[in-house]
Amino acid sequence: MREKMLQAIMSAPHEIQFKEIPIPEISSGQVLVQIKRIGVCGSDMHVYHGQHPYVTYPLIQGHEVSAKVISLGEDVTRLQEGQKVTIEPQVYCGQCYPCTHGKYNLCEDLKVMGFQTTGTASEYFAVDASKVTPLPDSMTYDEGAMIEPLAVTVHACKRSGDVTGKKVVVLGAGPIGILLCQSLKAFGAAEVMMTDISDYRLELAKRCGADYVYNTKTIDFAKAIVECFGKDKADIIYDCAGNDITMGQAIMNARKGSIIVLLAVFAEMANVDLAKLNDSEVDLYTSMMYRHDDYLDAIRLVEEGKIKLKPLMSKHFDFKDYPEAYTYIDKNHETTMKVLIDVDLDEEN
Repeated sequence: MREKMLQAIMSAPHEIQFKEIPIPEISSGQVLVQIKRIGVCGSDMHVYHGQHPYVTYPLIQGHEVSAKVISLGEDVTRLQEGQKVTIEPQVYCGQCYPCTHGKYNLCEDLKVMGFQTTGTASEYFAVDASKVTPLPDSMTYDEGAMIEPLAVTVHACKRSGDVTGKKVVVLGAGPIGILLCQSLKAFGAAEVMMTDISDYRLELAKRCGADYVYNTKTIDFAKAIVECFGKDKADIIYDCAGNDITMGQAIMNARKGSIIVLLAVFAEMANVDLAKLNDSEVDLYTSMMYRHDDYLDAIRLVEEGKIKLKPLMSKHFDFKDYPEAYTYIDKNHETTMKVLIDVDLDEEN
């Protein structure tokens, strides 16, 4: 193996530079992996545009990832060289109240690879073995890089309790919304209705399992939810769009005593009718990232054929063309779901 590798550095908004650096050495308890694929998500785009409130430049991006194990540090026994893996990018303290009560995704000092600490945008990456999750041999590296966003939606399903037999609305048919729709159906939801203002995205949602789709540019949400589920409306509404309009739609049209789950990140301070929320005694839940069991469930659901990832894979870019990937997403926002960076082009998918 050669001694140096290429690393992509976002030195400032809209500026990505490549630097050749030594391949990292691993210590006890660590693993050296060869990065295969990196997914680009909405938060990465916020960093690219200088709109992410919790990062400083320069930084190394990359948190949706698949890789191959190259070497193992001392005391690492549960992994093998050559194994397909993904990485759980949360770095947590292990000492605060959430961490000591099983909710390390809410760590008081949480850092995420690619944002507050070094991400995987390099040819090789040294990482604690505890953050490495094996992938089945049958899973492609493309699919492996999408386990992270899928785990987000698996966790969100669990936040509303048992969804078996439930009638659910998902607001927003982006990548997370469509993955959430599939996750809900995989966990037993009876029917899922999705809304968006893009016919392209709604058609894709339909192909991926949504029972009903509505373009709220052309039909009022209040009318749509009754047309779909009747006067009793939905049991759960998920907001995957994250703006005053969609959250307002959820609050105004939730059945009294039902549940709303906010999965999207609001870009600005919200202005919504909390008096109506209170008057209807609607439970407003939020969902933040995932934990290890969500990764395991995500992998299992893909293995069982209950989640379709390939329809969401929009385009591949060579690692050296990282900047072009951002330009492409900006120019094709409506029709782009998941862009994947091929870090090792010589490896078969």
